[in-house]
Amino acid sequence: MDKIPKHLAIIMDGNGRWAEQQGKARHVGHRAGVETVRRVIEACGQQGVKVLTLFAFSSENWQRPKTEVKMLMELFFTALNREIRRMHKRNVRLRIIGDISAFSDKLQQLIRESERITADNDGLLLQVAANYGGRWDITQAARKLAVRVENKELKPDQITETELAQCLSCADVPDPDLFIRTGGEKRISNFLLWQCAYTELYFCETLWPDFRKEDLLAAFQDYAGRQRRFGRISAQMQ
Repeated sequence: MDKIPKHLAIIMDGNGRWAEQQGKARHVGHRAGVETVRRVIEACGQQGVKVLTLFAFSSENWQRPKTEVKMLMELFFTALNREIRRMHKRNVRLRIIGDISAFSDKLQQLIRESERITADNDGLLLQVAANYGGRWDITQAARKLAVRVENKELKPDQITETELAQCLSCADVPDPDLFIRTGGEKRISNFLLWQCAYTELYFCETLWPDFRKEDLLAAFQDYAGRQRRFGRISAQMQ
């Protein structure tokens, strides 16, 4: 198997705790986390990763304190506005997955403009999941299929896994090969639920702001030592 995953998905956990451990406000940790994002994007490009999907803001994160949510929205805007030219220069293509209709008009406009600027780039595809949830993704896919059935474009017995998968947010990219979650928690937290059916899971204690290239390479080394069988037995993989 390949030593480097073609599609890497990451839950960037631990920003707030990193700041609290240093006696600082949580927003300091989130800002430090942006620097880690830059490092990881660069490292993934160097290592040959084709798709990097980062979980930036879940559909459940709206339940956080209003002041923190407001700060996260402002940070998202500021970071995107600051980094998009850098990403474009590095031949990175940006895609935002999730229900962006809940964001301010100003942020939505910046998202569309950022995607437009990088649309023709053919390097690393960076997918940022914002106001995203795996259950939301499956639900919106089911609604699309329901409309097709209602319009008599599709019969119920023609709905297959493939048909549903083609209606998901990132239908045109392969499922993640490796999923990394930093910060010590060991759960998927409603991230790419359908797509991660056979993804290799890797959990590390490192808080996201402290996550370095060495940590990323350690995850890749662990991944390289695994055998992905997809329901088959080891003998069939020889």
